[in-house]
Amino acid sequence: MPVMAHSRFERFFRAAAGLDVDKNDLKRFNDFVNQKLYDMLVVAEAAAKENRRDIIQPWDLPITKGLQENMHDFRDLDEELELSPILEQLTALPPLDLSLSVDAEARLPAVAGGLSMVFARALKIVEPDLKNPSSEHWQRMTRLFGLLL
Repeated sequence: MPVMAHSRFERFFRAAAGLDVDKNDLKRFNDFVNQKLYDMLVVAEAAAKENRRDIIQPWDLPITKGLQENMHDFRDLDEELELSPILEQLTALPPLDLSLSVDAEARLPAVAGGLSMVFARALKIVEPDLKNPSSEHWQRMTRLFGLLL
């Protein structure tokens, strides 16, 4: 189940970065968001364990200043991500040792939205004249984010 419906996905990328995306990009986008959320949860789990807690709290998530600002920008765009598809796709990944608190779980859509904003904007920074990202653009950006997040 996608993180964002196709029509909403297209509108979002147009509003966030002036990009035209198509149906093929939706799977790449979902894969990216789900993998980065999972990576962040792995780091959050390590922070919770380091602090001798048995549950992941919102403050365990590695939210940088830039990601926080993009989470706010996503909210201001009035785009909504549903929580259930995000959680369903995360359950397909290897399980974590710790559970998420209710507050941490409730924060995931905002984090996913921030990641979406960062990804769309980064595409335009790397390729300022880009209008329609190709497979190669998606692959390069995914590799770049793999280095950063």
